[in-house]
Amino acid sequence: MSKLNEISDWLQENLPRLVAEHGVVGASAAVTVGDDVVEVAAGVLNKNTGVEATTDSVFQIGSITKVWTATLVLQLVDEGLLDVDAPVRDYLPDFRVADEDASAAITVRQLLNHTAGFEGDLFTDTGRGDDCVEKYVATLHDTPQLFPPGEMFSYNNAGYCVLGRIVEVLRDKQYDRCLREHLFAKLGLTHAATGAEEAIMFRAAVGHLTHDEATGPEVAPVWSLVRSNAPAGSMLAMSASELLKFARMHMNDGAGVLSPESVRAMQDVQVQVPDLALMGDSWGLGWEMFHYPQGTVIGHDGGTIGQNAFLRLVPEQGLAIALLTNGGNTFDLYQAVFRHLLRELAGIELSAMPEPAADPERVDGERFTGVYVSSVAERVITQDEDGRIWMELVPKGIMAEVSPESGGRTELVPWRNDTLVAAEPVHGIHMPHAFVGDDGTGHALYLHTGRADRRVAR
Repeated sequence: MSKLNEISDWLQENLPRLVAEHGVVGASAAVTVGDDVVEVAAGVLNKNTGVEATTDSVFQIGSITKVWTATLVLQLVDEGLLDVDAPVRDYLPDFRVADEDASAAITVRQLLNHTAGFEGDLFTDTGRGDDCVEKYVATLHDTPQLFPPGEMFSYNNAGYCVLGRIVEVLRDKQYDRCLREHLFAKLGLTHAATGAEEAIMFRAAVGHLTHDEATGPEVAPVWSLVRSNAPAGSMLAMSASELLKFARMHMNDGAGVLSPESVRAMQDVQVQVPDLALMGDSWGLGWEMFHYPQGTVIGHDGGTIGQNAFLRLVPEQGLAIALLTNGGNTFDLYQAVFRHLLRELAGIELSAMPEPAADPERVDGERFTGVYVSSVAERVITQDEDGRIWMELVPKGIMAEVSPESGGRTELVPWRNDTLVAAEPVHGIHMPHAFVGDDGTGHALYLHTGRADRRVAR
């Protein structure tokens, strides 16, 4: 406990300073080693009210919810009710996307490890009723297939909504109820909420968005994304220490919630991720995986409307760290906190973030140029007469609504292999862009930023 006491002292002294330094509105951090936990909070939950963040405040965990959904799925495996290698249609006979062959072939495993291959950033609002996930899955019938199932990794929110619907059908219960009965109750959670109606019972954070760097983060216009995307991470909120109860279960052979075999299956590498630096190098069943020279880390991040969450586990050392935030330069805060804690508690050094060379070389951009399209953005890659490569980003759909300022023109410069990075940082990050595949003429088939945007003919 002495080392953890030192970490507690470090967080008490430094978290408020780092929150202020990075313009973060509010944050709650919790660290566990074995059964011992330390918690620290700083900042405010809502700039309009000035209510202070405390260690029992609930923040949205965003896409970390996907690991909870995967856990619900693996519980069904443990009970003999589901086979992850079975086609989705074994459980949802009416499941379909635009490609009929893919619709029949996609397996539960491919949904879990983000290799199903259909367009995934779909946030269709199908209402707030208990049938919203069922209705959402029905809207996928015309969703484009980007590549054959199982071919590669492409982060897929919609796929996790399909998983949530499978859970609903096999449990004969709405998704939120499955969370409460099969995870909240088993973990003994007391500060967790499946939506705003429950979150209001606690000290609840609201998100903040930065539309103007001069004025800084401002309260977001709505509390959450749509309920139909709950299994992918649109609603779930909890305190940092409650999130660590979930993490400890996964480090303790399932602790009566999952079988040890399912815990191991979730942590086994399923698919490699393109060279993006900001993500793990591979994915398991739900878990994002980071293989460092000093050891393996698993985890997941989450982002909703103005809230960001970060979770990392070092299972071999019984260490887990959670950081929940509600606006500002949250990634910079994550870097500062996790770099120190992982070094001090596990001897693990986080990889350096991508940095362009001071004088980037000029390369032939023919492989990269073209138009790459998804449901949330169109990216046009060109090369000018001076050999500089440019990306014009046009937000679409939910991105245009929530982050219209994300559009514009960005120079991309060589980083390593077929990955280019933004010459200028945004919130301190030189965003990497990996160009993957070949269309037979030397052009990349996909621009990969975690999602694979397919190159289209123009």
